[in-house]
Amino acid sequence: MICLIRHAKTNGNAEGRYIGRTDEGIAESESLKRSYPKADIVITSGMKRTEETAQMIYPDAMRIADKSLRECDFGAFEGYNYEELKDNIYYKKWLESGGVLPFPGGESHEGFIARCIDGFFANIKRYRGKNIAFVVHGGTIMAVMERLFGGGFYDYRIENGGGFIVTEENGKWLSYTML
Repeated sequence: MICLIRHAKTNGNAEGRYIGRTDEGIAESESLKRSYPKADIVITSGMKRTEETAQMIYPDAMRIADKSLRECDFGAFEGYNYEELKDNIYYKKWLESGGVLPFPGGESHEGFIARCIDGFFANIKRYRGKNIAFVVHGGTIMAVMERLFGGGFYDYRIENGGGFIVTEENGKWLSYTML
């Protein structure tokens, strides 16, 4: 079993802010009021919000932190929300690009996806045969799901505490269900 879970809600999430490299903890745990599958190993990005969420869901599981699974570096947009950025010329260009232009002073979309995919597959290889839960970020999950199942990056948006259970057999990604 492979499960991808988005961390619990932070203050930045509640305010609609771009929070990538900001290391904030969770603000509430209501989004975790659901049933999660058993995990032998839990892999986080090492950031407070993923560590705190993993501790709440899987208090007794072995945890590994992998920085390659961190959220995108939003550069100059970090910490701001739509209202605060809507008149910024670089933000307008980013929106017009469908969210694929590099963030000014931050990470490119392609670089972010490549980093997440590399980290995901390295951990799948390392812990093959185990029930693995990735407690990570919304963008990380979207990058992985797009790679595994096609479609568009934004087709796999998931709310805080939500996620996907992925079915894989002999290296083939067969299906997924939402948590």
